[in-house]
Amino acid sequence: MSVRDAKRAERGERFAALMAAVVRRLPFGLARVVPPSLLGFGVINGFTFAVDIGLLTIMRSGLGWPLPVSITIGYIAAFGLSFVLNRAFNFRSHADVGPQVGRYVVVVTINYLAWILGVGSGLAALGVDYHLARLAAGACEGVYMYVCMRWIVFREKP
Repeated sequence: MSVRDAKRAERGERFAALMAAVVRRLPFGLARVVPPSLLGFGVINGFTFAVDIGLLTIMRSGLGWPLPVSITIGYIAAFGLSFVLNRAFNFRSHADVGPQVGRYVVVVTINYLAWILGVGSGLAALGVDYHLARLAAGACEGVYMYVCMRWIVFREKP
């Protein structure tokens, strides 16, 4: 293992330990049902969602780009970042990246068509503010993406 890989693994272990420590302190018995990887996913994807919304706002409101173009570019940037961060820190995967990227592309494509364009653009077309439409789509995609990343993209071999 190279020094770079060792440092990456150490950062992933620290992140996992922090998420586990936070989960242990959750109230109402949630510590028994919330896995640390769910919290880690929420932290990482909360950050990447902020990147997505920031880019969307800059491109749509700042630059006046069409909404579908703005959504797509923000989405691609955020999900690329999400893959890298979740792989390294949350799921700490050391499996071959190629098959994971292939599965991730399929998962993200379905997510994009169903939740982002379907729900997000659909609500915006119905007159809902595009920020609120994107938030609603984000809630749906959050559940879908965690399930897919945990059990499909970064699944562990038996």
